[in-house]
Amino acid sequence: MRPITLFQNPQLTFGSGCVDQLEAYLSMRSVEKIYIVGSRSMTKLIERLESGITSFGRSVTTDYSCTSEPTIPMFEAACKRAADVGVDCVVGIGGGSVLDLAKLIAAFTNSGQRVEDAFGVDLLKRRGCHLVCVPTTAGTGSEVSPNAILLDEIEHLKKGVVSKFLVPDAAFIDPQLTVTLPATITAYTGLDALTHCIETYTNKFSHPVIDAYALEGIRLCGKYLLRAINDGADLEAREGMSMASMFGGFCLGPVNTAAVHALAYPLGGEFHVPHGLSNAILLSEVFRFNISASPERHAEVARVLGGVESDDAIQTATLGADKLAALIQNSGILEDPAISRLDLLAVDRMASSAAKVMRLLKNNPRSLTLEDIVGIYMSSFQRLKISA
Repeated sequence: MRPITLFQNPQLTFGSGCVDQLEAYLSMRSVEKIYIVGSRSMTKLIERLESGITSFGRSVTTDYSCTSEPTIPMFEAACKRAADVGVDCVVGIGGGSVLDLAKLIAAFTNSGQRVEDAFGVDLLKRRGCHLVCVPTTAGTGSEVSPNAILLDEIEHLKKGVVSKFLVPDAAFIDPQLTVTLPATITAYTGLDALTHCIETYTNKFSHPVIDAYALEGIRLCGKYLLRAINDGADLEAREGMSMASMFGGFCLGPVNTAAVHALAYPLGGEFHVPHGLSNAILLSEVFRFNISASPERHAEVARVLGGVESDDAIQTATLGADKLAALIQNSGILEDPAISRLDLLAVDRMASSAAKVMRLLKNNPRSLTLEDIVGIYMSSFQRLKISA
């Protein structure tokens, strides 16, 4: 068994209502200037937190600028605002985009390092600010992961910074914050969590320590995702999906994702298809493509999802790919209008972009040629009835 290192939050608080502990946590830290990166949907919670923080003599600056998946210019503008107030603590309260932006602000404000020089793995030199993350969706696992993603609009490609310095000092995972999420966002984010766990378990560099997180995350998604989509007030389902997202986040540093995410990046980068939807479009086709490389592992994913056991692993896994496609279809996500932006004529260009994401493609259990990538895009698009 190869050695593996997990970098995890010094404090991780999980449970419904736990966000109420955040103010007390901050009051006990040696921080003076707190910069909150927030989602507008959490305005009431953030205003209440601001009031509490200022009552014990700390200053607060709130930034609601993250209204989409963060771009490099959005990040640079936020960093300048944070530097201007002399921030020493960053708090992210929102979905994965908000948390990624908060993590990068904490790392790069006054660091002297350019973000372009840190894209990749272990290139970030340090993080100078205390960092706390509070997720309000259940999908990215950013609150516990060493990853953060920015969109490079010039290259139409999402790029990642992966570093132990991006693991927050504390995370407060409160499933109650997710009960008001619309069904569409619940589906986007939940399928992202499922993709993290499946790509980790079937990864070329999978590891028994991480397998436990990945399989439990898959099981939880299979049990609770459709329940959470169909009834947002189902707190048991929301708790299950928040846990699945957390487990998926644990997987991202030591093992990480593979071809689904690599091929999804151009869909988001060029056509601005939401990340979870991009993954969902590709997940069952990539799963089917990879079965021959590790049939037993793919069969186990199928079993954990509640698939039908067959005479051999390849058949069980193939039936699992069908079940996975049905789960995605039943989520309602494939009716999203964003799909209409995709263009069959862009497949060759997207394939060339995806082929550059070797940080993830090297993890895939089966090697992909450029022709393989084109084929996966074509079969995925044809299933969605996207034409030229």
